[in-house]
Amino acid sequence: MGHPDPLPTARDDAGPPAEADDRLRRFGEEIDSIRRRVEGSLGDEDVQRVRRLDRFSRAMEVVGRLLLHFSFEPASFAAGVLALWIHKQLQAIEIGHAALHGAYDGLPGAERYHQERFAWDLPIDEASWRAAHNVRHHQYTNVAGRDPDIHFGTVRLTEHAAPRAHGLRLATELLLAIPNFGTSMNLHVTGMLDVYLRDPRVERLDFLPDRSPASVRGAKRRALRKFVPYWLKEYLLFPTLAGPGFLKVALGNWLAGTLRDVYSAATIYCGHVGQETAAYPEGTRAQGRGAWYAMQVAATNNFEVSRPLSILCGGLDFQIEHHLFPRLPPHRLRAIAPEVRAVCERHGVPYRSASWGATLRGALARVVELSRQGGVRAVAREMT
Repeated sequence: MGHPDPLPTARDDAGPPAEADDRLRRFGEEIDSIRRRVEGSLGDEDVQRVRRLDRFSRAMEVVGRLLLHFSFEPASFAAGVLALWIHKQLQAIEIGHAALHGAYDGLPGAERYHQERFAWDLPIDEASWRAAHNVRHHQYTNVAGRDPDIHFGTVRLTEHAAPRAHGLRLATELLLAIPNFGTSMNLHVTGMLDVYLRDPRVERLDFLPDRSPASVRGAKRRALRKFVPYWLKEYLLFPTLAGPGFLKVALGNWLAGTLRDVYSAATIYCGHVGQETAAYPEGTRAQGRGAWYAMQVAATNNFEVSRPLSILCGGLDFQIEHHLFPRLPPHRLRAIAPEVRAVCERHGVPYRSASWGATLRGALARVVELSRQGGVRAVAREMT
């Protein structure tokens, strides 16, 4: 899918308008050159890699579930939780996130990983997520009125997100959302939060056309078609197979899923939130392809971790590269990152990269700041 109406970039201190436009044009040409070269080289090696990783993930699931089932002391139980978490984490992001972006579409031997066939081991509806994430978030990143991910639930991630319409403390919201990130995301992309959290006096709906009975039924149907089988598998089927170990297995499954959700939330919150991360008011548009690429970089943060942790992050520690090349497999993002950084520096496009800890602290500090700006008093002002 090509980029729609490219988004905005303000002419900055790079010189007069003609000079700035020329700089962005050349920047876009270099990014397109990288895209053509790397996408043209995708093939069997990439397919074999994702298949090997998938086999490893499935093996970790078997090991984890057996350890949880037959553990008789804390060490083997903890090992089971860890193994099952590794499986869930790989399936969620390194394998699943890339597959649902279409990273393996059209590659012989990768039919299982086609974006319309891949089944996520997550309580998130795949079709709803693709529409929300691939079509809207990636094409209109951090643009109010177009990108639904400028807030998760009532947690504001940019100053252009509508103020919160209730008085819950931010700490309470995060404690509910982060350990249940998969559930929260499903409620978000299916439109369930439109039904129950959006205040029509303050903000528009993210996904639903209205709150009619038909729209509400559709949101519930989309949410439940992933919730129900996931919960039945994790909290009824496998615990029941353990007989007297029912509660132990259910606890282990919950801990593994919670680890996945906390780790994924810590990864994703870093991607587009921070004091220096660009956010755009409603109606902002880019003037050309190079400007669109520059806006993706400006609205995005990288962070630095070891290779094993990067794999568990699904390559989203290279969020800049992911937003420039959303259909590339994660290992390709890691390979081209030095080249992308050099192109950005050569054309004066800010390329942010810091440690994971520093990036996460900055993201959370920004969330706290936005929460203070967008409390119930701000809502009252919006309504008057």
